Amino acid sequence: MSLAWHHLRSEPARLPLLVPRLMPGPVRSAARAAASRSGALPRAYALWDQGRREEAREVLLSAARGASPRRVGRLVSAALAAGDADTARELVERIPSGSHRTAAEYRTALATGRAVPASPSVSPDRHGFTLTRGAPTRPDDTVNAQRPAETRGEGWRVATDPGRPGAGVRVLHLVTNALPHTNAGYTQRTHRIAVAQQEAGMDVHVATRAGYPLTKGVLDPRTLVRVDGIPYHRLLPWTAPGDHAEELRAGLRLGSELVEALRPDVLHAASNHHNARLALELGRRYGIPVVYEVRGFLEESWLSRDPSRSVEDAFYQAERASETECMLAADLVVTLGEAMRADIEARGVPRERLLVVPNAVDVSFLDPLPSGAGVREGLGIGQEEFVVGTTTSCFGYEGLEVLLEAVALMRGQGEPAHALIVGDGPELATLRDRAERLGLTGAAHFTGRVPADRVRHHHAALDVFAVPRLDERVCRLVTPLKPVEAMAGGLPVVASDLPALREIVEPGVTGELIPAGESARLADVLTKLAYSREKRTSYGQAGQERVGANRTWTEAVYRYNQAYRVLIRKMSGPGQNP
Repeated sequence: MSLAWHHLRSEPARLPLLVPRLMPGPVRSAARAAASRSGALPRAYALWDQGRREEAREVLLSAARGASPRRVGRLVSAALAAGDADTARELVERIPSGSHRTAAEYRTALATGRAVPASPSVSPDRHGFTLTRGAPTRPDDTVNAQRPAETRGEGWRVATDPGRPGAGVRVLHLVTNALPHTNAGYTQRTHRIAVAQQEAGMDVHVATRAGYPLTKGVLDPRTLVRVDGIPYHRLLPWTAPGDHAEELRAGLRLGSELVEALRPDVLHAASNHHNARLALELGRRYGIPVVYEVRGFLEESWLSRDPSRSVEDAFYQAERASETECMLAADLVVTLGEAMRADIEARGVPRERLLVVPNAVDVSFLDPLPSGAGVREGLGIGQEEFVVGTTTSCFGYEGLEVLLEAVALMRGQGEPAHALIVGDGPELATLRDRAERLGLTGAAHFTGRVPADRVRHHHAALDVFAVPRLDERVCRLVTPLKPVEAMAGGLPVVASDLPALREIVEPGVTGELIPAGESARLADVLTKLAYSREKRTSYGQAGQERVGANRTWTEAVYRYNQAYRVLIRKMSGPGQNP
């Protein structure tokens, strides 16, 4: 209730966009049709729900002609709620000088990142040591050092098993969201790390951000949930945090109780800086080493979603500064690839406090794919027709329109090609509309989000896995997980020729790289692969072998364990033997 009241006060214009997502399909269609026959705002919301953004823009601009300042201000709020900053700015220009215009300008500045509210701060260099400072360590100190069994709090005992390299280490992960309610690359990475660490003998716990999952509208008030034996703790205050400062206070209060009960040896926070800040404050309070795992640069993702945004914008600057501050304060920074490592090192984080642990897969992903015949049949795709697709979140920078355009070009040349996009996101409605306009009805398939245990069935329905990311800063830096999972199943990968993707795909060996944004070039490469099953098989086998050799969570946990041991030894001080 407090969450609903918070949203109603802070972003009432977003409610008409969110409510339809909770409706069953027929009800949603009926509501959309009714709204289309109503006033300007309901019509605009109905068009946004269908992905018809240009038409919605025209409805708002028409409604603003001759309207009162208060009325135009409401139109500005609606445009901002839909993420249409250009229309919002144009509407603001139509409001005469005065209080209504000032308020609309400020709302627009906040929504577009031209202004930001104040945020709390942390002090850098919290512990004043790095992984390599002090006396050198023996190999056994960093890889396989064993810890005597000891009681850690009422009812807790750390078991020591000499055959399990992680035995004796208790780690608490601090993350934004998690399974079972959020299934994404972020949550899958968290879970796979946790499962592999548990199998290596670590005592693993995961805590989600204060208020989750209630703050996401999921009515699940349990404070502890186990998924595959991994305990997921939820920090649930009685009322929803109203802002990030309240969230941090609630996290500290509830997180302190959890730390005192678990007595972890390491706090391992994952992006973004809100999780890192909580870990750093808890680490300072209880003398626990802090690992900050940078899985992405969210300021870069924000930048990529609107071409009018700039690295000079206040939001970008504030987010980047907060991220850098937390990186400098952590005892160890983990990231996903060499391009990301170089960016972090350029911010001033010493190389000896940086560790690359790339996206990986569970060894079960290396098993033969299940049959994809059922997926193809359900979508109306013939067993011999060529299918290219991806599993992803539907954001603009993923370049999925480029994929649709390439398939349209292939079909125009007589190739019976299909596009299969598995996933959800803010651009899904726009992509469906784009596919229809390209004449891909019946040839472009959008499944929405599917259960995790069905992802490999959809992999099996593909002939080629595509990663057509655009040439955005975030895409040049951040290495995705999804193509690694596809390679593990033996799928060839065609990706944009960007630094982060070059770390995954070797052209001519495991797949192909193409210039970002070039649908004609993508269509050409896909057509050649459609005619060469032998090449597709060769690429798939080579990719699978590389993933098996270098990108399993078993290998990743070995690196984590080595780093944890060094941190624990350093925190214990000279002469200690944790």
